[in-house]
Amino acid sequence: IFFAHLFVTIYIRRAMISEGKNGTKHWLSELPFSRINYFLFIAGLFVIILGYVLMGTGELNSVQALSVSPVVLLIGYLVIIPVSILYRK
Repeated sequence: IFFAHLFVTIYIRRAMISEGKNGTKHWLSELPFSRINYFLFIAGLFVIILGYVLMGTGELNSVQALSVSPVVLLIGYLVIIPVSILYRK
């Protein structure tokens, strides 16, 4: 993840430098999401992974596997991930 972030950062800086030369705006010069959006998205992925871990480690007919983990998955899929996409400052 670090190397992907580094690559994108270098690519955007090069695009911004070349933007001044020919007067056109590069499509990567402004990213649509902020740091908070990416943080919320990663938090949503961790919540989803936690839900699947809870489902997999519980017994077959336990409260953990049948009630807790589906609620955690719903929170991850239906609350945190959409908030990470729709959040604007």
